[in-house]
Amino acid sequence: MSFVINKIDHVQLAMPKGMEDEARKFYDDILGLEEVEKPEPLRDRGGVWFSRGAVHLHLGVEELFVPAKKAHPAFEVHQIEEFKRYLSSQAVEYKVDENLPGANRIYVSDPFGNRLEFLEWV
Repeated sequence: MSFVINKIDHVQLAMPKGMEDEARKFYDDILGLEEVEKPEPLRDRGGVWFSRGAVHLHLGVEELFVPAKKAHPAFEVHQIEEFKRYLSSQAVEYKVDENLPGANRIYVSDPFGNRLEFLEWV
C-alpha cells in the first residue's frame, strides 16, 4: 500500500436534537473541552464540536437518537485518581472497571447516555 492512516482526526457521538446546551455543560463546563465553532455549511444540522489538545469530539444530532452503550471513545487521563475525585465533586457518577490489566479505568455516561471511557496506564 502507498497510503498511511496517521491518526484519528475526531470521534463523533450522537445526541438528541436541541440538547446542545446540555452538551456544553457536560463536555465544556465539567470535562474542560473547549467548544469549537462548526463550519458554516454544517451549523444548520445542530450538534456541537469540542476540542482540547489532540482530543477532538463532535456531537451530531440524530433524529432517532439511541445512546451508544457499548461503542465508545476512550480518553487517556493523567492523574486519574484526581479526575475521579473531581467527577465526584461535580456529582458525575462513574463505574470502575478493573478488567484491563495495567489500566486504571472508569466509565462515565454523558447526559445522553453515551458511554465514555477514561483510563490511565499504570
